[in-house]
Amino acid sequence: MTPPPPPPPGPDPSIDSAADPCAGSGSLVVLFGATAGALGPDLGSDETDLILLVWQVVEPRSRQVGTLHKSLVRAEAAALSPQCREASGLSADSLSRAESLDKVLQQFSQLVNRDVVLLGGGPYVLCTDGQQLLRQVLHPEASRKNLVLPDTFFSFYDLRREFHMQHPSTCSARDLTVATMAQDLGLETDATEDDFGVWEVKTMVAVILHLLEGPSGQLFSKPEVVKQKYETGPCSKADVVDSETVVRARGLPWQSSDQDVARFFRGLNIARGGVALCLNAQGRRNGEALIRFTDREQRDLALQRHKHHMGVRYIEVYKATGEEFVKIAGGTSLEVARFLSREDQVILRLRGLPFSAGPTDVLSFLGPECPVTGGADGLLFVRHPDGRPTGDAFALFACEELAQAALRRHKGMLGKRYIELFRSTAAEVQQVLNRYASSPLLPTLTAPLLPIPFPLAPGAGRDCVRLRGLPYTATIEDILSFLGEAAADIRPHGVHMVLNQQGRLSGDAFIQMTSAERALAAAQRCHKKMMKERYVEVVPCSTEEMSRVLMGGTLSRSGMSPPPCKLPCLSPPTYGPFQATQALIPTETAALYPSSALLPAARVSAATTPVAYYPGPATQLYMNYTAYYPSPPVSPTTVGYLATPPPALGSTSTSVLSQPGALIRMQGIPYTAGMKDLLSVFQAYPLAPDDYTTLMPVGDPSRPVLQAPKEWVCL
Repeated sequence: MTPPPPPPPGPDPSIDSAADPCAGSGSLVVLFGATAGALGPDLGSDETDLILLVWQVVEPRSRQVGTLHKSLVRAEAAALSPQCREASGLSADSLSRAESLDKVLQQFSQLVNRDVVLLGGGPYVLCTDGQQLLRQVLHPEASRKNLVLPDTFFSFYDLRREFHMQHPSTCSARDLTVATMAQDLGLETDATEDDFGVWEVKTMVAVILHLLEGPSGQLFSKPEVVKQKYETGPCSKADVVDSETVVRARGLPWQSSDQDVARFFRGLNIARGGVALCLNAQGRRNGEALIRFTDREQRDLALQRHKHHMGVRYIEVYKATGEEFVKIAGGTSLEVARFLSREDQVILRLRGLPFSAGPTDVLSFLGPECPVTGGADGLLFVRHPDGRPTGDAFALFACEELAQAALRRHKGMLGKRYIELFRSTAAEVQQVLNRYASSPLLPTLTAPLLPIPFPLAPGAGRDCVRLRGLPYTATIEDILSFLGEAAADIRPHGVHMVLNQQGRLSGDAFIQMTSAERALAAAQRCHKKMMKERYVEVVPCSTEEMSRVLMGGTLSRSGMSPPPCKLPCLSPPTYGPFQATQALIPTETAALYPSSALLPAARVSAATTPVAYYPGPATQLYMNYTAYYPSPPVSPTTVGYLATPPPALGSTSTSVLSQPGALIRMQGIPYTAGMKDLLSVFQAYPLAPDDYTTLMPVGDPSRPVLQAPKEWVCL
């Protein structure tokens, strides 16, 4: 067994520690590295593996240097870039015989410790040329390979900053190189040295020894720090965030947490509570996040990780603003601030709770094996502005192990409901609470209606075809290729792809053909033809049927149902700039509604063509129309389109809309629901005083007498 090394000798008494600017610092380990890809300022930007490490120990007090060491590292992808091959002279064969990164790091620690003892130094600190080697190469690669780096790799000196501190008249620290630093100091370098990496380390050592001769007492006194752990924390709406420190990451897996995002940016210093996962309109994560870093330099390094990978997905990284970050992560609630004030807590989100569930029920559901921090104080229930529960809650756990134990309760039963558990973040807590706190009790249309960019052209007969069963990834080009020769008979802007309520493709599309004969021929030729391993049904339909579906109605084998917006009573009152248009329910479906629920036909002009309108940008319904031929790739969603409001709706004193109050329509009512059940729903909202006849059932005439209708219209 090898005996332990002797203890380091004491300081040399011939050196005056009071006059030595580096008397309180330990040894310096000058470190140089290279990857199989880009070099210089772009080091690490292409996500390639480390292939070379060169280092040498410098003892600042005695001005002594140790042995220079060089070690090759075996890379998983042995292909070398032309730039690396030319600069290093290495080949794939030489790298295939090298040691793996974990073994090279073990050898590095052993050799450095031995040299430090021989030179009589103390604890050592790394010194590199710039920050890319540690922040952009070593830490990300160790994270990808699940390696644990020694603590010595979490602090280092940037030689460029130390040089610029003593020579501020030179160019900025970011633009300095080893060669320019040696040239500014007038140092003579060995131009005959052609061993890649050796010249750089020898020159860096010469620069350090020259700097140590200077009078500055701040030299090598404040090392750069790499954060080992991401710290969670709240953000207030009143906070001012520097826009030069924020980036937007796009393409994240939906199940990723703030810790996953922090791991993607491993090596860079993220500000406390600086990861804000974005939510969509349904309150679910949309694959984007805003990340706030401690300074601009960290942000610039983060931008170099554009299209780096998280698992099998590449992540896009762009600049963002401080206002965007505060909008997503900021909050104003004191209750939320108190909830998030506990540091180093793991946050989980519970969804689908019974409305009657309280803190005791949730704590019992989680069980004693995963206690919530602070008991009931560690739970935050999400509520509507009027105090009604939403079924969501957040819980705090003291450590990762307890959170993992709680996640095993995912889809466990509480009463008669299963509960979903997810990892969450402080920013997500703020977003969810802000969304419910700002939502109105009754949704209203706040934006003016704007004309659709591509009005539906009227047609005669069944001059359209409906494609049903399209792949969700289908594009306009796929549809044109699917139709083949029939694509030449499509009208300009005649392809309309139907979206669902989440704004995604529903698998349906409507095609406007030049004539009914062309539509029938296309249906006969393409019906049940394959598209991307799926057969697609192609059936003829009329322009009216197509427009009804695009504006929210349904069209099935059993017939056509009108969209809710086709009830004139449900459209907005009057809008001056608009022209009167017809908004009547089709004749074949008018029998489904009693005459008392519809406006008189005499009040609606029948001379004009129906035109679709959709709410403006203020409603956050974004339509991505593009210049693809022959039409935009998307169509109105089932919730975004409304019929053109006739000006005459508000002019007649006998109309329903002119009476006090408003009319709403309820769908999905249980068949057993009665008048009392409906009135209990509207306890917080005044109905017409002492007049419950304003509750009108909208039923199917063919329904049995003893069966209640499923839809009601309430005034």
